[in-house]
Amino acid sequence: MNDSRRRRSAAASCLAVTGALLLAGCGGEAASSSAETSSLKGTPVKVMVWAPENTQGSAQPGIHLTATAYEKWINANGGIKGGPLKVEFCNEKGDPDEAEKCAQQAVADKVAAVVGSYSLAGDRYMPILQKAGIPYIGGTGVSAAEFSNPLSFPVNGGTPVVFAAHGRQLVEQGCKKITGVRYDVAAAAVVSQFLTLGVTSAGGTPPKDLKVPLTATDLAPQVAATKGSDCVSVILGTASDLFVKSYVQSGDKTKLASVVGNLTPQLAASTGGSSSPLEGAAITGYYPPTSDAVWKDFVAAAKGKDIDTTNGANATTWVAFKVFTEAAKKLPTISAAALVKELNTTSGIDTGGLTPPLNWKASTALPIKGLDRIHNTTATELTIRGGKIEWAKAGSTFVDVRKVLTAASSG
Repeated sequence: MNDSRRRRSAAASCLAVTGALLLAGCGGEAASSSAETSSLKGTPVKVMVWAPENTQGSAQPGIHLTATAYEKWINANGGIKGGPLKVEFCNEKGDPDEAEKCAQQAVADKVAAVVGSYSLAGDRYMPILQKAGIPYIGGTGVSAAEFSNPLSFPVNGGTPVVFAAHGRQLVEQGCKKITGVRYDVAAAAVVSQFLTLGVTSAGGTPPKDLKVPLTATDLAPQVAATKGSDCVSVILGTASDLFVKSYVQSGDKTKLASVVGNLTPQLAASTGGSSSPLEGAAITGYYPPTSDAVWKDFVAAAKGKDIDTTNGANATTWVAFKVFTEAAKKLPTISAAALVKELNTTSGIDTGGLTPPLNWKASTALPIKGLDRIHNTTATELTIRGGKIEWAKAGSTFVDVRKVLTAASSG
């Protein structure tokens, strides 16, 4: 992998709620439909999903697996308006040229929507979808175009929301001297800015911004540089294990924290489970923990399919399909144009508690240039307990950081 590709992958790890299965190319190969579709006599509903597979760094194989699991689950439960859902998958390979080909394939195949996908190349694929009038529902928020293009319908608030909420959560949990550890790339600087906004809005002192070289493999110097902090937010995506490894070896006892996708249950299990140094870590997410009953359908559909239900990209894909299904059910005839109109005018799409009711009306847009497709400004405060991600407190629910973001914008 060349240097520029490695930098893109590292930036993705920093910015994304992160998530391996081999599927070739963008030839419009459909994910296999479930056997239950034989009893569905209505008109088939075709959508596309894309994500990088069989690549280094930012591979997201769970998105394809989740989409296939949803296809099987919904078709076993009556399909969409009595017709089977048909999912086409395109491997965008972490390559902007391939992402563009995926979008072109979506247009050629006349899909009703692109749902729950992952790609850094929004500036390449969104203009193609926009010209064809195809909605992009619930991308994972790793591309700026997802938060600005009028044909994008994100289901969460991405980096701005989750890191602003994370900063507030840390202060509320008593952190006074905070260090944020992130890669030394421009894209990750955005993470630091929103973390700082969250901390200061809650009355805290601006956190120390500790940068990690992209080529670093031993993070002992970075662990040593956090001395004097009482809380460290590890924002290194799938490379967060490098920091934790050095942290464990150092014998440090500073409280660790992060947003979902960095300090994972798998990492907790590999460092002692319930006795892991990650026990009690403050975790900020977009959704309730998967132990919550609102996820029962996803958990059941994912059983035995090698799907990490705690992975934020996978969870977002499931939520995006829920949104697509609820919107499509309201239409006399399902088409891309009808979906766009429905999504732009709905008073609220019910995701069954996975998110607050969602809408994309102009009146609920975040009034910040470049982020005006963000409508859901909520996050969830979680923790690692017993080696698993759970609610931080009993009775917790969504927290809204809209006022924090708009105040910063107006100020």
